Amino acid sequence: MQMGKLLGFLLLSSTLFIGLVAADWNILNQKRKNGVGSSLKNYCESWRINVELNNIRGFEVVPQECVEYIQKYMTSSQYKADSQRAVEEVTLYLTSCCSLNGDGKDAWIFDVDDTLLSTVPYFKKHGFGGKKLNATSLEAWMRESKAPALEHTLKFFHEIKDRGLKIFLISSRKETLRSFTVDNLIKVGYHGWTSLMLRGLEDEVLEVQRYKSKARQHLINEGYRIWGIIGDQWSSFEGPPSAKRTFKLPNSIYYLA
Repeated sequence: MQMGKLLGFLLLSSTLFIGLVAADWNILNQKRKNGVGSSLKNYCESWRINVELNNIRGFEVVPQECVEYIQKYMTSSQYKADSQRAVEEVTLYLTSCCSLNGDGKDAWIFDVDDTLLSTVPYFKKHGFGGKKLNATSLEAWMRESKAPALEHTLKFFHEIKDRGLKIFLISSRKETLRSFTVDNLIKVGYHGWTSLMLRGLEDEVLEVQRYKSKARQHLINEGYRIWGIIGDQWSSFEGPPSAKRTFKLPNSIYYLA
């Protein structure tokens, strides 16, 4: 009888011990020490990288345990260095890629938000991706025309223009935001683009990827040769017709399909 009680006690103790060990290895438990904080950092970095690789798609919010990490990255010198390196690769591509015909049909496409203009100031006050995007609130902020330029693309924008390529801005912003968008772009130093393409009423029913694909097809039909696209969302590149090259800037705050 005593032997049975002893075995029962040992079994219960083992179960409790295993449960405590399992809890200690929960990656969401940021209060634990002994390397678990490091594991959380690795997890969030892995999540961010897989967003950039387009392996993680269609997310509506950043995982709550990673919001602080994404905020730190998007406001860090590493984000600036990563973006600058992407622009340097574009510049390298341009040194040998393009035989411009001089007929005014050589084109380059830029996205707008988080490519030319930064929405980071907005997201600093609205959960940094940890809350579902409120389109009404974001559009109200866009109407203030206060988004800062992204320095790495501002310089590159003018380099592209000086090379003689026609610049087309294809944005998922609504047509009703045109005057505010133009004012913002000019205010921070952008000028000389050929066309700013925004979503009309008929485009709002389309997914962003289909809308941008349609916009590129319009340029092809007009006889333009699209040498490249630079943007922060995969929906800026996917679908036919494609450009000669595409270059993605980092952005782990939101996903536009």
